[in-house]
Amino acid sequence: MTTLYYAPGACSLASHIALEETGAAFETVRLDLAKGDQRAAEYLAVNERGRVPALVEEGWVLTENTAILRHVARVHPDASLWPEDARTQARADEWLAWLSTNHHIAYAHVRRPERYTTDEDAHPAISAKGADTCGDLFTMTDVKLAGGGWALGDRYSVVDPYLLLFWTWGRGPALGFDMAERFPHWTAHARAMAARPAVQAVFAREGLRLPA
Repeated sequence: MTTLYYAPGACSLASHIALEETGAAFETVRLDLAKGDQRAAEYLAVNERGRVPALVEEGWVLTENTAILRHVARVHPDASLWPEDARTQARADEWLAWLSTNHHIAYAHVRRPERYTTDEDAHPAISAKGADTCGDLFTMTDVKLAGGGWALGDRYSVVDPYLLLFWTWGRGPALGFDMAERFPHWTAHARAMAARPAVQAVFAREGLRLPA
């Protein structure tokens, strides 16, 4: 049995949706990050990094969203979550890298400034700069989605749940962006995602509000 360790609204949301999209059976273990579940001995025995997501298949553990997304797509080829031709695969990899190494890092400066300095007086400035950077990055992503459709055009893929994750973070309290006003193309993508049964199921399971 496949087991996904996740926290509601955390970056694990992308892997959670991808698994749901496959239609395969899997179990979930919900962690409460505010209570420190990720630092409990039981979870550290699964993922010594103390972060989500973690995917477990018969004792084999995989971490990191981008790795899990690719793995889920490849293990379940019938779900058609990963492109077949080399150039479209490269484009999918480009998207995953763009989101993980830019959006996620910038957002971490907003939410976790203590990771970047021990000077508590500097935390507000780090968070503010991180928010500015997120705004710039979000604008670039909105432009990339201006053609409509999914991240890879007409083909839905594991890139799309990852995009939805960062859209939800954009509207959240840490950034508080008016996503529909500032990023209309990305918001159109998020609304299309909200119509998918797998997304609806995962948002209900995690207690999240769907894009309106």
